[in-house]
Amino acid sequence: MPISPNQGSTGGGTIVTITGTNLGGATAVHFGSKTATITANTPTSVTVISPSGSGTVPVTVTTPGGTSNPLSFFYVGAPFKSSISPVSGVTAGGNTVTINGTGLTTATTVSFGGVTATPTVVNDGQLTVAVPAGTGPGPVSVSVTTAGGTNNGLSYTYVDAPTIATLNPNSGPASGGTVVTITGTNLSSTQSVVFGATPAPFTVLSDTTVSVVTPPTPDGAPGPADVTVTTTGGSATLAGGFTYLAGPGI
Repeated sequence: MPISPNQGSTGGGTIVTITGTNLGGATAVHFGSKTATITANTPTSVTVISPSGSGTVPVTVTTPGGTSNPLSFFYVGAPFKSSISPVSGVTAGGNTVTINGTGLTTATTVSFGGVTATPTVVNDGQLTVAVPAGTGPGPVSVSVTTAGGTNNGLSYTYVDAPTIATLNPNSGPASGGTVVTITGTNLSSTQSVVFGATPAPFTVLSDTTVSVVTPPTPDGAPGPADVTVTTTGGSATLAGGFTYLAGPGI
């Protein structure tokens, strides 16, 4: 006489179907010492709403013909989430985050602001999930649903990709050392600024402005260099955005 599912929340409320024979006219279904609410009954099945409980309890069906043999039902506590990493990413989604906590073994969905994704359970204390696309930039609540219930409390921030509008000045000596102001959008989470293939030291001044000191060219040769800004929201490149100038010669 199978029972499906055979686990549910300690708070009760799980819809459980018990199948077998001679089940018609069921008068009671017990989960341990507690009585479940019968919602449907046929000669081969009984559907109930589980009562609250804890641990592992025997489930029996009582009909006018007697009481069945017991089946085991496992109560699962609500999950607890302790951390999420990383805490932000591109609005387009697709990056993978790790959620740590307890009671995550039976996790079925992770919701990011109401948009759900299916996680991969690593163990009872950890799961990974590919972040779904967000509806726009900004923070959203993150909830995990398991057989034991749903737990909220974490936050994830969607970040739009950066843009580069101008560099001022847009040229300087091949030896580097030019202080350049980059203007654009979504620059507050800038992680790196690269001239050609060479990283440059930078300071974020605002969401629209980054100050950077140009590095020297690798071989000292003049010419245009692509400028790439990378943030938690992605990368933006201004092709030939800065021109290295040849030094004077006598």
